[in-house]
Amino acid sequence: MKRFEPYVFLKGLASRWDVLAFIVVIGLIAFLGETAHGLFDPLAKLEAVPLSLDPVHLPEYAARTTFRMLAALFFSLVFTLTYATWAAKSERAGRLLVPILDILQSVPILGFISITTVFFLSLAPGRVLGGEFVAIFAIFTSQAWNMAFSFYQSLRTVPIELTEAAESFRLSPWMRFWQLETPFALPALVWNMMLSMSGGWFFVVASESFTVGNSSVALPGIGSYIALAIQEKNLRAIGWAILTMLVVILLYDQLLFRPLVAWVDRFRVEQEPGERVPDSWALTMMRRSRLITASTLAFHNAVFWTSRLVKRTDKPLVLVEEQDRPKRRSLDLLWVSLLVLAVGAGLWHILAVLVVNTPLAEALHVCGLACLTMVRVFILIALASLVWVPIGVWVGMRPRAAQIVQPIAQFMAAFPANLLFPIAVYGIVVWKLNPDVFLSPLMILGTQWYILFNIIAGATTIPAEMRYAATNFGIKGWLWWRRVALPAVLPFYVTGAITASGGSWNAAQVSELVSWGHTQIRARGLGAYIADAAETRNFHQIILGVAVMSLFVVVINRLFWRPLYYYAERKYRMT
Repeated sequence: MKRFEPYVFLKGLASRWDVLAFIVVIGLIAFLGETAHGLFDPLAKLEAVPLSLDPVHLPEYAARTTFRMLAALFFSLVFTLTYATWAAKSERAGRLLVPILDILQSVPILGFISITTVFFLSLAPGRVLGGEFVAIFAIFTSQAWNMAFSFYQSLRTVPIELTEAAESFRLSPWMRFWQLETPFALPALVWNMMLSMSGGWFFVVASESFTVGNSSVALPGIGSYIALAIQEKNLRAIGWAILTMLVVILLYDQLLFRPLVAWVDRFRVEQEPGERVPDSWALTMMRRSRLITASTLAFHNAVFWTSRLVKRTDKPLVLVEEQDRPKRRSLDLLWVSLLVLAVGAGLWHILAVLVVNTPLAEALHVCGLACLTMVRVFILIALASLVWVPIGVWVGMRPRAAQIVQPIAQFMAAFPANLLFPIAVYGIVVWKLNPDVFLSPLMILGTQWYILFNIIAGATTIPAEMRYAATNFGIKGWLWWRRVALPAVLPFYVTGAITASGGSWNAAQVSELVSWGHTQIRARGLGAYIADAAETRNFHQIILGVAVMSLFVVVINRLFWRPLYYYAERKYRMT
C-alpha cells in the first residue's frame, strides 16, 4: 500500500535547494538594503555621528565596506570585458589602450582621490552618496587594472586550434566572444578577481577616509575603523578589525569565489582523466535550484538572441579587405587626429602646470626619490618570484591543494599594510633599524600575491599530455622546470609581475610613510613624497609625484616587461 504524503504537490513547485537559494537571495537583498540605508543623508550627519571603536558596530561597518568592494568589482568586470577586449581585438586601439593601462596602473590611489574627489562629490552635492562614489571609484582603481591585464593576456593567447574550430563552426564575432574567448579567459580572470578583491582591502583605509578642502570625510566602514584605531593607538580595536576581515573574506569566499572557481574549471583547455575537480556547496545549490537555473537560462537566451544581431560575413577575406579599405583610411585619419589632439592637450597641460612651475632642483630631487623606490621594487619582485613561482606551480597542478591555499592567500593578500604599522614602528624605534630597508617589505605585502595567483592560474592550463610526455622521457629536476613548467607559466608570470610591479609602486605611498598615533617613520622614496603632499594638500607636488611615478612605470614596462611579455606570447603560446 502506497503511503499517503499530504504535501507531495509542493515538490513540483520547489525543492530544498530552491528554499536554500531563496534564503540566500533574500539575505543578499536585505544586505543591500541595509547598506543602502542613509546614502541620501547629508554629509554633516557623518560628523554628528562619529565613528566608534566599539566592536558592536563592526558588522555594520563590514557590510558597508563589502558593499563598496562588490560594487567596485562589478564596475571593474564591466571595464575589463570592454576595455581589454577592445585593446586585444584592435591593433590600432591596442597601441594606445595598453600604454594608457600602464599609466593608470601606476597612478597611486592618493592621486586618484585627490584629483577626482570634487567631481564625484558634485554628483550628489552635500550627500553621503557623493562620498560613496569617491570610495567606490578609489577601490575600483585598485581592482580594475589587474583584471584588465589578465583578460587581455588571455585573449591574446587563445590556442590556434580553438580559433580554427570557431571558424569551422562559422561563429559570429559576438558568439566567438561568449563561446570561446571568454570561457578560455575565465579561469585566469576568476583568480585575478579574487586578488583584485583582496587588493581593494589593502587600500580600504585610504578609500574610506579622505579630505576635501579643510574638512575630512570618514565613511562608516572597516577602513575608517582601522584609521581611527591607528590614530588612537588601540591594539584591541586592530585585533577586532583583523578578526572581522577574516570572517568577511571567508563568507564571500564560500558564497562567491569558491563557486566561481569550481564552475570555471569546466573551461580549462585540458582535463586530466580521473582528476579531482573543485567542488562547492554553493555551486551545487545554484545548479539544483530551479529559480537560479531559470535565471541562467534567461541569460543564455539573451546571448543567443543578441548574437543574431551581429551577422557573420561569408565573403572572401580579400574581398572584404578591398571593400573596407576606404572606411579604414577614414578611421585611421580620425584616429590619428584624435591622438594628435590628445597629445597636444596633454603637452600643453604638462607645460602649464608642471614644467613652468617646477624648479629644476625639485624635479631632479623627485626623480632621485623615484630611483630609490624603483630599486626597492625590483629587489622585492625578484625575491617574491623566487619564493612564489615554484609554490604556485606546485599548487596549480594540484586542485585539492588550490582549494586549501585559495582562502589563505585571499586573506593574506587582503591584509592591509596599515595593520602592521605598530610592529614596524615599534621594531624600528626600539632596535634603531634603518627605515629605508625595513619598511620596504610593506610594499610587497599585498602585491606579491599577483605573482602567486597568476602562476597558479597558468599551472592549471598545462596540458596533461605535456606532463605525461615529460614523465615518459624521464624529464626531472631543473630540466623539467626549464623545458616544461617555466615556459608554460611564463605568459602568466609576466602578467602577474607587471601588475605586482605597478601595485608595489602604488603601495609605496602607504609603506614609505607609516604612523602609529603621533609617531611617524619615513623611508626616502617617491611614495613618502606623495603621501606628504597629500597630507599637506599640496596639489602641485601631488601632480608632480604622480607624473614622475607614471613616467618611471611606463618606461620600465616599455623597455623591460612588454618585450618579455611579447616574447612569452610568441614563443610559448599553447598551440
